[in-house]
Amino acid sequence: MAVVTQFVVVRDGAEKMTFTSKAEADAYDKMLDMVDRLMPLLAASGVVTEEQQQEDLALYIAQQREHMLVALGAKKPTKPKAVKKSEAA
Repeated sequence: MAVVTQFVVVRDGAEKMTFTSKAEADAYDKMLDMVDRLMPLLAASGVVTEEQQQEDLALYIAQQREHMLVALGAKKPTKPKAVKKSEAA
């Protein structure tokens, strides 16, 4: 019999996602925290009035966190790694 360790992200009593790595579960939980913080901001804007659209947009923004930080000027864009000649061949 195999033993499998799983990390479950639970929100409001509901199981959201299961991971085999604690780091992945923590990252997903952090993303959901970001969604929770973005929802009131999007609701207050009046631009997106449907709650489901607000949630979808908040989730997309949270998933694109690194790109959003670059777009807001809070982070510098990463430069693509140069390919060595021996790797290119």
